[in-house]
Amino acid sequence: MTARTTAHIAIEENRSHPDLAGLLGAYHLVNQAEKGTIVATVAELPAAYRVEAEDPAAAFAADTVLLATPAGADAPVGCVVLKAPRQGRPPEIKRLWVAPEARRQGLAKALMTAALRRAAASGAPAVRLTVWAWRAEPLALYRGLGFATVAPWDERPDLLCLEKPIDAVTRLSPDAVRAHAAGPLAALLVDAVDGGASVGFLAPLETAGAAAWWSGVAEEVAAGVRDVWAAHAPDGTLTGVVTLVRTGTANGRHRGEIARLLVHSSARGRGLGRRLLDTAEAHAAATGLTLLVLDTQTDSPAERLYRGAGWTAAGTIPDFAADPAGTLRPTTLYYKRLG
Repeated sequence: MTARTTAHIAIEENRSHPDLAGLLGAYHLVNQAEKGTIVATVAELPAAYRVEAEDPAAAFAADTVLLATPAGADAPVGCVVLKAPRQGRPPEIKRLWVAPEARRQGLAKALMTAALRRAAASGAPAVRLTVWAWRAEPLALYRGLGFATVAPWDERPDLLCLEKPIDAVTRLSPDAVRAHAAGPLAALLVDAVDGGASVGFLAPLETAGAAAWWSGVAEEVAAGVRDVWAAHAPDGTLTGVVTLVRTGTANGRHRGEIARLLVHSSARGRGLGRRLLDTAEAHAAATGLTLLVLDTQTDSPAERLYRGAGWTAAGTIPDFAADPAGTLRPTTLYYKRLG
């Protein structure tokens, strides 16, 4: 059993939670009604659904079950199931449910994001799901997360089959950074600066300048000063990158800095920034670091990412750095303890 807290929502992995049966029962009763078969109690559900509500721990013994509890609540009000891959097929998301009185708080998106993160961590190349065509709100959520309609594997009328490819996150060797410095890595940095990200450069950033910076990074990787992770789409396109810089002073070897977390403009909005950040944090903890720091432009979209990932604001410095247009902006310093 594991738990993780976002800005306002606690996500818990627990297929044996005492409240899970009630959530699944409510899901199935509503689902049956929407399909035109109204039943009043869990005992009247078809056997395949009844067993889920009566004994979810057994029904989902091989799967990942997540529950969501909003801030201030003492019990979960939402759930989702990530089915384990079977017969070479991608894992499938099932049973997404949020109690009606708890909707409009971002719980469904938080559950989906957590399920996708676990699927990515397992190395799955894609995730799939089915949704009834009349469920406009869930369908909009899924499409917003990057799911697209694919050829059906379930032929029931009005049932849509959706799938989302998952970007692979890998650690880059010095040679890999050198090989891609003038190509996709440079293009990613130029895209960030063109999009207004304050990452140490003024616009317009020439490809040669971006390539030179990455060439320097390659030497830092070779020296053991910096680690680099890159995300690639299933077609091999570079979609994001993050680096972890280690402190060189004798009294700061417990500390590292998250630097240059970049997600290509075409790949934003699907949780990739959080995956890259999680990867760097996990490696930092596994290699003995106990404290991470970073700085980011105040009120930038990145701030929401860091706060949601449990980082603490230490303070704001006015006029700390110029944005790509040359205007001085404040910067907020963040830290996170590991372990």
